[in-house]
Amino acid sequence: MFYSCWVRRIRHMPCLVSPVSDDVGFGCHLSKLPPPTMASAEYIANRFQVHKLLVANRGEIAIRILRTAKALGVPTVAIYTPVDATAPHVLLADESIALLPYLGSQEKTGDEVDLAVSSKGYLDIDAIVKVCEDHGITLVHPGYGFLSENASFARALAEKGVCLLGPDWKTVEEMGLKHRARALAIEAQVPVVPGSDGLVTTVEEGIQVAAQVGYPLMLKATAGGGGMGLVVCRDEEELKAKLPATQKRALSLFHNGDIFIEKFFDASRHIEVQIFGNGTGHVIHMGERECSVQRRHQKIIEEAPSPYLFGRQDLRDRICESAVRLGSLIKYKSAGTVEFLVDDASGQFFFLEMNTRLQVEHGITEALHPGLDIVELMILQGICEHPLTGSREDLPGLPVEIAPCLAVEKLDQTKYAYPQPGRHAIETRIYCENPANDFAPTPGLLQHVHFPTIEGVRFDTWVSTGMRITPFYDPLIAKVIVCGHSRADAIAKFEQLLQPEELATDHTPTDRLSVLGPPTNIPFLHRILNEPVFLVGKATTEWVDKGGVKFTPSAFTVVSPGINTTVQSLPTRNTGLGIPPSGPLDPLSFQAGNIIIGNQPECEGLELVVPPRSTGRAGGLSFSATFHVKAVISLTGAPATLTVDGEEHNTWTRVEVPAGAKVVISGPKEGKETGGGLRGYLLIAGGLPGIPEFLGSKSTSLGIGGYQGRALQNGDVLQLTPLKSVNALPQVPRSLIPKYPSEWTLLSLPGPHDDTEFLTTSGIESFYARKWKVASASNRMGIRLEPVIAGDDQDASGSILEWARKDGGEGGSHPSNILDNGYARGSVNLNGDTPVILTNEGPSMGGYVCVATLATADQWKLGQLRPGDVIQFQRISIDDALDLRDWTERWLDTILALASGFNASPINLLAFSPKGQFVKDPKLHVIPATSTRPKVVFRQAGDSGILVEYGEMTLDLLVRARIQAFENAVRDMGVPGIVELAPCIRSTMVHYNNELTTQAKLLGQLIEAEESLPEAYEEMSFPGRKLTFPIVLDDKWNREALKQYMRSIRDKAVYLPSNIEYLANNNGVEGGAKEALRLLVASPWIVLGVGFYLACPFLVPLDHRCRLVGQKMNPSRTFTPSGAVGIAGVVAAIYPVESPGGYQLFGRTLPTWQAWGNGPDFQPDRPWLLQPFDHVVFEPVSEEEYLRFLTEFESGRYKFKIENTVFEMKSFISSVSAMKDEINEFKARQREAVKREEAKENALLEEWQQSKKNASSAAPADDVGRETQFFSSASLSGTVWQIKVKQGDKIETADQVVVILEAMKTEIPVTAGEENVGLKVAGLGKGITEGKTVQAGDKLVFFAEE
Repeated sequence: MFYSCWVRRIRHMPCLVSPVSDDVGFGCHLSKLPPPTMASAEYIANRFQVHKLLVANRGEIAIRILRTAKALGVPTVAIYTPVDATAPHVLLADESIALLPYLGSQEKTGDEVDLAVSSKGYLDIDAIVKVCEDHGITLVHPGYGFLSENASFARALAEKGVCLLGPDWKTVEEMGLKHRARALAIEAQVPVVPGSDGLVTTVEEGIQVAAQVGYPLMLKATAGGGGMGLVVCRDEEELKAKLPATQKRALSLFHNGDIFIEKFFDASRHIEVQIFGNGTGHVIHMGERECSVQRRHQKIIEEAPSPYLFGRQDLRDRICESAVRLGSLIKYKSAGTVEFLVDDASGQFFFLEMNTRLQVEHGITEALHPGLDIVELMILQGICEHPLTGSREDLPGLPVEIAPCLAVEKLDQTKYAYPQPGRHAIETRIYCENPANDFAPTPGLLQHVHFPTIEGVRFDTWVSTGMRITPFYDPLIAKVIVCGHSRADAIAKFEQLLQPEELATDHTPTDRLSVLGPPTNIPFLHRILNEPVFLVGKATTEWVDKGGVKFTPSAFTVVSPGINTTVQSLPTRNTGLGIPPSGPLDPLSFQAGNIIIGNQPECEGLELVVPPRSTGRAGGLSFSATFHVKAVISLTGAPATLTVDGEEHNTWTRVEVPAGAKVVISGPKEGKETGGGLRGYLLIAGGLPGIPEFLGSKSTSLGIGGYQGRALQNGDVLQLTPLKSVNALPQVPRSLIPKYPSEWTLLSLPGPHDDTEFLTTSGIESFYARKWKVASASNRMGIRLEPVIAGDDQDASGSILEWARKDGGEGGSHPSNILDNGYARGSVNLNGDTPVILTNEGPSMGGYVCVATLATADQWKLGQLRPGDVIQFQRISIDDALDLRDWTERWLDTILALASGFNASPINLLAFSPKGQFVKDPKLHVIPATSTRPKVVFRQAGDSGILVEYGEMTLDLLVRARIQAFENAVRDMGVPGIVELAPCIRSTMVHYNNELTTQAKLLGQLIEAEESLPEAYEEMSFPGRKLTFPIVLDDKWNREALKQYMRSIRDKAVYLPSNIEYLANNNGVEGGAKEALRLLVASPWIVLGVGFYLACPFLVPLDHRCRLVGQKMNPSRTFTPSGAVGIAGVVAAIYPVESPGGYQLFGRTLPTWQAWGNGPDFQPDRPWLLQPFDHVVFEPVSEEEYLRFLTEFESGRYKFKIENTVFEMKSFISSVSAMKDEINEFKARQREAVKREEAKENALLEEWQQSKKNASSAAPADDVGRETQFFSSASLSGTVWQIKVKQGDKIETADQVVVILEAMKTEIPVTAGEENVGLKVAGLGKGITEGKTVQAGDKLVFFAEE
């Protein structure tokens, strides 16, 4: 036909759904025109483009419709609710319209939107019709669900001259009322299920109908759909009870309480026929589909042709002819489906209902007829009938007596009467749902999605890795259609495609469907495909609901998550750049547990915090899970109580768990010697196959990795590897199990900063001689320490550390501050006067002195340090550290040997004794400064790091350039064993693998690299990129973060209420905040380092006159928006994610981190944007513009403006020289202003600290009661977060929460306990107030009898 060439030209675009037919043709009565000319082809193209097609839907069907419309050249419009703002259909359409402004019922408070209310926008007729009016919509495709069969919607559109792609509203109304549709079927001589002649309004009428049709029978809501509104009654008593209830529920669900009755067939088939009509009475069918595999009356597997109709051609013909008769009677137009119930025993078929819309499973009909695109036919039918397509004057030769519609020739029954020989199609619906929990929806984060490209397989989907499935909509994430040359072939293909993770073997095809995250029905579907009933095509509609599918999930379900239970694995992440390595904090216990049950030592498992005892208040902190299949587990780490269905088992041994058993892990029982230790490790034979890797590790970190990027929660389902057999393994001797103390010695190497540049000689010795207590604020990010004060007359309010300097110079106002540098894992970071041992989730760089670094082989102890434990650091040599590594490896080898049945002599893990010979000075080598080269200091940073420092404690881009040249030289040398080079302001941290190289050898190579550099800076140049970032200055989000800070943390500070005003004052900026903001965007910024957390960039302005400085907020904020830009010292940072923070904020830009690598400037294996020596240019935009850019960024559409550039030292030095006088003048004003503001801040800080002391000492006297024999005590050391009871309150239940503690950044509820039920609160323990630090066992609340 004359426009088909035009259609073909636009079809070369990629399409994830089935391609549109090349033999498409316009197909309406325009085909009666003479052969085309170029002018007529252009005319038809224009007639497509005058339309606008709005898709009134979301998800996969919206994508499906949009792709076909775009292939036809029809302009498209998507609508969306707030939760769908970044959904794929929004991005695919030519135009996208937010529904929120059109929703009259939506109530907003500030920026807050009720997502539950606004998510109903796709059902708001008035809103969608108004969108159509405002945006010139001519066509609307409703998809399925939502308003697709709503007669009021169809009528409202028709009244506005908008064509709904489907039947007219009268047809929708008549067929939507099932009793009316039944009557029309009878008129069309289509068999109907025996039942009531019309609606049934009373129980008496129902009993009369039942007497005629017999039991069982079904009550059906006439306005129902999607399997809802159907109720089976098997006798009169059930009928009496259920009929009124069904009417009431129908009224609630469908706003129509009318019901009718039909005979219910226990063993029946669901067979439906796809029809298409042009509205003139010409209707064809496209064959049947069988949809008998259903759960809760909703289809999950469909196939065509129907296996029931194999060998029953006459029955097939009669069913299809019946469907056509009904369609012809009502002059049906567009796509529709006539559904039939077929009695499995007799072969009798009965009309069920007609769906006046596109069916979910339409794709299998298209698969049987290559080239067929039902959506395309719907669009073309709509274009034909719409007045905009053209008048008869425009189209001479159009017969007057024929209405505009698809031509009869286009709807040729002979093309679709029978499927092409040798084709069978099966479709499965992939849902985020839990089949083991009655198919309950399971919203959550899709952590890994892979749809393979396989011949004969089609995926209709809308999801990808990193997408979050919302609880507000149907959890359908994909439809998978497989076409084979026979039914058996299609099933075999499907069986391989849906192979679940837990069943995968070395022989499993790697190119298979994979969706990892919350539970899906993929394992259930795979089970169906292997069921004999399905294989022989005998499934009926009740088969699944009656338990016909023998499915047990190979998984366990979390009943109680315990404290901070996370998935961890080994080896740790080695990406660097501040992406946490994660992994178990006690890797030795973790590996031992795996060895005990026969796993590889690195296999993923669970890490959890063990409460100190298992009775009373700690009972609610236990971890418990139901194992649906047989499993073998081990529990290692801290002392704990392990029970399986109530039977206690030893820890550190192999335990068999029967299918269906409940595993509980709690603290040691009362009366048992508990010892120390904090974390336990639950290892499971075969690991957790459903956990995807993130950047090379399955470990949980900051919103990434593990299960949903978080600690486990009630109801989480984790897949297990089915046990094929249980091998008997020898038990590990109890003498090998470490006995954790409460007082620890931590073996550490001096450095990088425990020298007299930072601490006095006596201060260094005092640090190692002192005992420290583990603070309750410790967690996986770091172990915070408090000094142990000997004697009651000691004053701990002053500085605990003896500093060798008054301040940190350009690094900050406190002597612990330095210009940012890299951190080694296990570093003892001096955060002010508070030591913090950096652990697996700690920052990779920062601006604090690190006095010592734990030996790598001693860092396992960090996982077992309990709040309140006492530690002391002991210095050791690098040789001792390597001997310790060999000692711990020998301990693991011993466990492996004994667990494998070999002989080995047990060793005491804690019995290692260092030689006592160590070098106090952490400086390994110093290259003195010359007139042309800065001083270089190589500092020891544990046994796996060397910190290379250049020059003085000042920011100097010449020095930073030399560091870059040094790193380039090291890379060019190909130095073995280096894991990462982590550059920052004036240093680079060289992380190395001490199993591949030695400290001495690496040091020599690093010195060689440095000495190979040229003397002169001028000739150095470094390639980079210039990136433009949109920024909102003084934005509302950062202002709100400051308001929260003032409300909840500190209300008076020199930097409050405005960080920007403070920056102006602190830098002596004439012109105040406005001029400060101008300076902050006037110069390009250069990236000096990437790290800290999640590749956070550290950057400074190239123009010295724009380098504003500011102190860190003290204390830090608990919340900072992602993309916030702030300053601390002279360095700025762009926050990659929402997080705490202390930088002075001046604007918000786009984040530099995309966790899933979405977007043209990111990759899945490189989810960060910036690198050292990139240039950043900030371009101010409005908040409205920013929100648009942020939406594009979050959806992976935003493309940064990036240009290649070169940083030439000669040019930079020249520009600085030219501005020397202005720079000196600026810095002089800045120094004076900083002194002035520091004095103000010191006074305000002292005032705030005093007010806190006054508040904490003013405990309410009336809440402190007498001590009694009944009490609740602290289960862990922590801080009293909230007190939930007051004097006189009665304890009603054992699990009533009386106090909430905060420990390890986790809320720990303290419950009353069974022994206190019925008692009244007598008062609080001595000194107990909110904010008070308590130790495990401290008495919090006392109770007394009434």
